[in-house]
Amino acid sequence: MFYGEYDHSIDNKGRLILPSKLREVAKGNFIEKFYITRGLDKCLFMFGEEEWKATEQKFKSMSFTKQDARKFNRLYFSGAADMVPDKQGRILIPAYLKDYAAIKRDVVIIGVSNRIEIWAKDQWQEFYRSNLESFEETAEKLIEEA
Repeated sequence: MFYGEYDHSIDNKGRLILPSKLREVAKGNFIEKFYITRGLDKCLFMFGEEEWKATEQKFKSMSFTKQDARKFNRLYFSGAADMVPDKQGRILIPAYLKDYAAIKRDVVIIGVSNRIEIWAKDQWQEFYRSNLESFEETAEKLIEEA
């Protein structure tokens, strides 16, 4: 549902404007509220409300008696913030999430199907550079032949 790569900047008040294409997709899917949290690889994950609730169900079903499950859930859910973009499509990313993702000003917003990822621009460029070469090899490992 969310696709593409978009360069944006955090404004002087700490707000991020969501790309118009992503806002259109959200509107077309009746998504008004988003949840943003710590993602993997030092980016932020952003989900629409329905997708967030589905993910939450999956993660909270992990046994709390397992140390890794406790650690993951603590870090994932303690970092979560819910938000409704303003009329211009702006969101205010909490400082602790910007710190986690090393976001200063320039960001890259990418659509990854059921979620949006927000990256510090330099972090995204490094991830992209270091993983693009192995893209086909990774595809071979993950995608079964029909």
